[in-house]
Amino acid sequence: MSCNQKVLAIIPARGGSKRLPRKNILPLNDKPLIAWTIEAALGSGIFDEVMVNTDDHEIAEIATRFGAQVPFIRPSELAEDMSSSIDVVTHTLKWYQENGVEFTDVVLLQPTSPLRQKSSITGAWELYQESAVDSVVSVCEVEHPIQWTYKIDNNGFMCNLFEEHDKRSQDYEKQYRLNGAIYITSAHSLLVKNTLISTSSSVAYLMTNELSVDIDNIRDFELAEFYLSNPYNNT
Repeated sequence: MSCNQKVLAIIPARGGSKRLPRKNILPLNDKPLIAWTIEAALGSGIFDEVMVNTDDHEIAEIATRFGAQVPFIRPSELAEDMSSSIDVVTHTLKWYQENGVEFTDVVLLQPTSPLRQKSSITGAWELYQESAVDSVVSVCEVEHPIQWTYKIDNNGFMCNLFEEHDKRSQDYEKQYRLNGAIYITSAHSLLVKNTLISTSSSVAYLMTNELSVDIDNIRDFELAEFYLSNPYNNT
């Protein structure tokens, strides 16, 4: 890493969650969910600061206990159901600027990706450094070809979304989706383009599907518990 770089990890953790209440601090294998991401970030050795952006005082207390910084409590207008990650990250960077701290690069690590390991973070960061791009984003392989998706009209009839929709899965090119685990971008690019993913200058960092569990509901939570209880996942 260049001596001129100053890198911030942002872990966004809203207190409210409708599908899985209080999910960011639910105990996952006897550790609060958010702690898995904090420990991976700190263990990577990449960051000048690992901060948790939250509107919730209990989350803030747990985050500081596990070693993260919580320099402010998120404003209520950025803690609504429709609040976007880009608004949260932009607000965070501007808060630091107003307080005399300039970061060159920012890494968004969502706490709902607890299986993402420190090696994933360092691997994505090395790719970002080597590629000289505006952003790197983590992806995993699509479980089923997107050509197998359909629309269903008001009468229940299926409508094709793609012309090719009846081939075997292995006959399609490999396809990838965002897994929500890692977003890396330059602070300048983010503030100018107002996006975490620069469509003109982004590279994908591939993660396995097992490490890409994104917790949104109780089924996801139980799947994460299953993988964490099996040693073959620790790769």
